[in-house]
Amino acid sequence: MANSTPLLSHFPSAKNCHDQEPPNLNTLRQLNDPSSLEEIIEPFFGSCAIEWPQILQVILVSLACFFEAQQTFITIFTDAIPTWHCTQLNNTGCNSKSNICQLSTNEWNWDKPIYTSIVSEWSLHCSNNPILQGLPASSFFIGCLFGGLILGLLGDTIGRKTMLFFGCLIMSMASIFIAFSNNIWMYSALRFLSGYGRAAIGSSVLVLSSESVAKQYQGQVGTVGFLISTLGFVSLPGLAYFSRNYSWRVLYLWTSLPTIIYCMLLQFCVYESPRWLLSKGKNREAFAVLKTFIAPHCKNLSLNDLVLKHDHKLKIDNDFNQPLIKILLKERWILGQLLLAVSTGFGIGLMYYGMPLGLGNFSLNLYLSTGLNALLELPAFLIIFFLVEKCNRRSTLVGLSVLSGVCGMLCMIVDKWKVLQLVLELISFFSACTAFDFLLIYTSELFPTSIRNATVSIVWQSVVLGGVVSPVLVDAGGDRSNILPYLVLGIMTSIAGSLVIFLPETKGLELFMNMEEHEQEDYGASYVMNGV
Repeated sequence: MANSTPLLSHFPSAKNCHDQEPPNLNTLRQLNDPSSLEEIIEPFFGSCAIEWPQILQVILVSLACFFEAQQTFITIFTDAIPTWHCTQLNNTGCNSKSNICQLSTNEWNWDKPIYTSIVSEWSLHCSNNPILQGLPASSFFIGCLFGGLILGLLGDTIGRKTMLFFGCLIMSMASIFIAFSNNIWMYSALRFLSGYGRAAIGSSVLVLSSESVAKQYQGQVGTVGFLISTLGFVSLPGLAYFSRNYSWRVLYLWTSLPTIIYCMLLQFCVYESPRWLLSKGKNREAFAVLKTFIAPHCKNLSLNDLVLKHDHKLKIDNDFNQPLIKILLKERWILGQLLLAVSTGFGIGLMYYGMPLGLGNFSLNLYLSTGLNALLELPAFLIIFFLVEKCNRRSTLVGLSVLSGVCGMLCMIVDKWKVLQLVLELISFFSACTAFDFLLIYTSELFPTSIRNATVSIVWQSVVLGGVVSPVLVDAGGDRSNILPYLVLGIMTSIAGSLVIFLPETKGLELFMNMEEHEQEDYGASYVMNGV
């Protein structure tokens, strides 16, 4: 991925494309030893700039992130504690600082109808069980962890497109049934199922998008999902605002029903990854997809000729059909890389979720503050999109992690200067957002096709795990003005992010198809020899 020109500047004109010779049998015959599947694919992708069928593929695949972001953050509004007011003006025992659980029901009332939030509808505000109010959010993230471990592994077995389809379908169907929940237990169970399906979406989008284009565009198209995810997050406060006087169930229906339509679009309009198809020995299907992607420039190619020509040369390693755990036990260097990437993801997740949800106190209304937090991810996407081909992976991740951690610690030290504290909080969250996006792209480059979906999913869920742990660390610090939560999160993020210095640099290198190709690279060999 050595080409550093932005993606849009590569869009082909008819003249430029026709000036280049499309891949043909004579060109492919010149390959000395096409034992590498990349050597079969790249002549197709490299014959011209990225084509419109590929652009459409990336956009359609990345649309899943729009709905995934909405379901991730929807509880900010559906599970919010509504505002209330005193009903007796002359009652001195009732004021804005009163505990409504200690007031009689005729002394106060909700500002909005009780059906606008699960807290008011199911009377969770005065529940004897303190964990009930946060149970749905916790169930969702626990579902994400289980789904990442189970569905993420299946993505390398049943295919990227199939896994993305089932992930979206499970998430959307669970969200539709949530709208008909009649108690907190049913609601939490369905949120768990929604999170379980959601876990398969992010990694499948990233891998399927990057495997559908040439290697010089993989880093940039991998960021498209982050942009669309941000747009989904930004759209949520608007939808919630317009439905603020309706039942919380309406918001679930508004965000889940369009996902069902998207699932049908995904099934009939999106192609499977040609790299995955080749890795599974499905050569005819793979070449059919490749011809579709570059259809305007491959009229002289015969699908039958290509399959017959390359069928006997494509070597499918046994590692494509081995479970991930067996590969990790056999290839200890892969296990070492994965553990380092997971540790880094966990540290970034502490700040990515900890700053806006646990530490960032913006004195704004719920809709505006959520929108501002969502908009912070937009500049993070732009930086990744335009600089991903120019930045070294390791040094960039270290710098972003340390910056996020240090600013997270400093924002408490300067608590007397509110403006400076807010700026430091925003810098910390922005750095964590950028590091999160960058880490996922880096992970997809680290591991070969046979285990790429599983490893990206595991690293993604390590970030989610950081989001589960960060509120616990904040609560353990006691009072919110205490420096301890900032100090702990900042140190852990800085140290975890710095662990990537023990990983190999992947800037400018092609994606690997199997273990054999990976080990043949100099950096892979040196990594094993050093016993890291």
